[in-house]
Amino acid sequence: MRRLLSEFPVVAVTGARQVGKTTLARQLSAAIGPATHWFDLEDPAEAALLEDPGLALRRLTGLVVLDEVQRVPDLFPLLRVLADRDPLPARFLVLGSASPALLRQSSESLAGRIAYYELPGLDPTEVGELALERHWLRGGFPRAFLAADDNAAFRWLSQFASTFVERDLPALGIPTSPRTLDRFWGMLAHWHGQVWNGSEFGRAFGVSDTTARRYLDQLTSALVIRQLRPWFANIGKREVRSPKVYLRDSGILHQLLGVRTLEAVLRHPKCGASWEGWVLEQLTTLLELEPRELFFWGLHTGAEIDLVVHRDGQLAGYEIKRSSAPKMTRSIRSALELLNPTEVVVVHAGERAYDLADRVRAVPAEEMFASLVR
Repeated sequence: MRRLLSEFPVVAVTGARQVGKTTLARQLSAAIGPATHWFDLEDPAEAALLEDPGLALRRLTGLVVLDEVQRVPDLFPLLRVLADRDPLPARFLVLGSASPALLRQSSESLAGRIAYYELPGLDPTEVGELALERHWLRGGFPRAFLAADDNAAFRWLSQFASTFVERDLPALGIPTSPRTLDRFWGMLAHWHGQVWNGSEFGRAFGVSDTTARRYLDQLTSALVIRQLRPWFANIGKREVRSPKVYLRDSGILHQLLGVRTLEAVLRHPKCGASWEGWVLEQLTTLLELEPRELFFWGLHTGAEIDLVVHRDGQLAGYEIKRSSAPKMTRSIRSALELLNPTEVVVVHAGERAYDLADRVRAVPAEEMFASLVR
């Protein structure tokens, strides 16, 4: 955030609700000192200070923080004017849960003047290797992870899920009925880790495939769902061309599945998919991957690589297996032949790293995470 603020007049920190955006911004503003001005736009009294935003903001110097900025989208055209001043008396840090309105307004008004940073939940390098199982069970929301016990964690997650669909999604400009999205979100938990089939999902939910896709996109824009796009390698092969769908936080997934202890997760049919999604989300964070670099690859014959990273013109593959001793598979051989990646890393739940073949290495998840400490 310091680096981005030194390079851009406006920096937007996005992320799911309750992930810690405000806490991080307050730590940064405390380090900067008194030359910081804070506006919490959820507070009616502070929002009233911006009834004439031009008058309020033009005179400020230093760092100006606008929290929950999506509530006042009309600010973005003004920020463009303020960002173009020379010399620049103030820089702006805007915080908000990603929403269609927020992204559209900022992109149209501040192109070339704004940088985005998406704040993830706590990652394994922040919680420590002794807490990895707790992190998988409870997820990365700070209040859930730091709760006194699992029962307290899932009480918080339950309240978060209810408040999210009843209050937060409508506030983000998503007009769909909270009851409908609550049911949809719950059904989606059972689809976690699968290739999206809008027609099948729509039939099960009782809506058209286009409506089901609209709900999926709405939850994706709110940063609680990840749609992993397919990588197209060979037009002569019958490649999968629909995205894979994951709930981004493993704690929310377990809450929606009704499993609230590690033992219950280990017995659940979605255990493997849950672990896959959790590892994938941690790799995305620790490798500092951008959405345009993230893919999966699959053939209709069943060959598949869970995560394909396209960066600097090269491909790398990551296969995620909840196994203590993964072996070479036909999927990996097909990927080596058709994708020609620089390497394929098989991230597993065991304790030992070893080579499986040329350009293929099995690495324990704990060791993989530790190697990626920033």
